[in-house]
Formats: sequence, C-alpha cells, structure tokens
Amino acid sequence: MTEQTQDNNFTNLRINDKAPNFTARTTQGVIKLSDYLGKWLILFSHPADFTPVCTSEFIAFQKASDDFREMNCEFLGLSADSIYSHLAWVMNIKEKFGVEITFPIIEDLSLTVAELYGMIDETSSSTATVRSVFFINPEGDIKAQIHYPMSVGRSVYEIRRVLSALIATESGDTVTPEGWQNGDDVLLSPPITLEALKKRLENGGEEGEQLDWYFTKGKGLRVVK
Repeated sequence: MTEQTQDNNFTNLRINDKAPNFTARTTQGVIKLSDYLGKWLILFSHPADFTPVCTSEFIAFQKASDDFREMNCEFLGLSADSIYSHLAWVMNIKEKFGVEITFPIIEDLSLTVAELYGMIDETSSSTATVRSVFFINPEGDIKAQIHYPMSVGRSVYEIRRVLSALIATESGDTVTPEGWQNGDDVLLSPPITLEALKKRLENGGEEGEQLDWYFTKGKGLRVVK
C-alpha cells in the first residue's frame, strides 16, 4: 500500500525542491514522509532484497545508525519488493550476519514512490530501483542526492560525510572544501558584493586564515563528537 499525496511530477527533483510527501506500508507499519519533519532523513532505494550488495549496504547502514542519530538523522529504505520479502530478508540478515535492521523499509510494489523520486533506471528492462540516496532536511527540503548504478555499492562513510557537511554549512556563512571531514577547517563563504569584498580585505586575517579575499579559512567545525 503506497499512496501519493502530491499531484506534481517530481521525477526530475532538484536540490532545494520540497521532498514529495507519500504514505506507504513499511516493515514498521504505515508511515508518511511528513512523519520525519523536524529531523534529517536519509531516504534510499535498493534494487532488490536477498542480493549481496544490498545486504552489505544494509548492514553498514545499521552499524552506523547511532552516528546518524547523533546528527538528528533517521534512515528510510525502499525497494519494489513486497513487505513479506522485506520481513524475510531482515530476519535472514539477523540470522546469518547477527545484525538486526531497526529502520523501516518501504514496500513499493506499485513503484509510486520510486517514480516520484526518479529511482527507476529508464534504460533498464527491469523495475529494480537504482541505488538512490536523498538527503532531506528537517524542513522537508532535498539538500543533496546521489545515484549509483545497481552494480556499485554505496559508501555509508561518504553519506555520513555529506550529511555532516550539510549540517555544518546550513547557516550559509561557511562552505566545506574538497574532502572535508567533520572537525576540519571550513571556508568562509566568499563575499558577493564589492562592499563585503573590501571589508574582507580590510579585516585581513581577523575572520580566519586569509589567502585571498575569496579564500579564507575558518576554524575547524565539528558537527558531533
């Protein structure tokens, strides 16, 4: 059971778009996307239950779940498999790998949510969802998205890094450089007016380590310990 609650076509979602709301049956009961307002949410799809790459990913997500909750973030998985397949797979992971999956998995037999979020590979002959990841902020806006082919497993470490960077820069005053990790120095957002540029130059290194007006380092920023 999956129900779309918006009429717009969201197959070409962009950063800062409002995440389409939906109601769906999951391994933890019926949920709505709006239930997660007030928290960060990682909404991710996987091609199929009982497959090796997806199993490795779910184990990694579960093992990292406490770290994400420290950042006020929850997980919500999805595939086109039935609720019964999801339940059997979750039980199998616990039996074979000793890992209990505690986050919900959406049943999307009708592909309603997958199509809302553009999770279906249009060039594929199957209905398997690609490995999509949507970073949805506490206000319900999409702040980042990553898509992987079915053959390539995701890096939960990289997903955690991206979430940390999104939180660190949400004020708009800072940006993160290449490869930034939680606790590293950030960069100050560059000035966008001539007056602000002159002020940055006048302040010199007062705001941080200044290499030029557009490249000024701020202090290290740690989102969580």
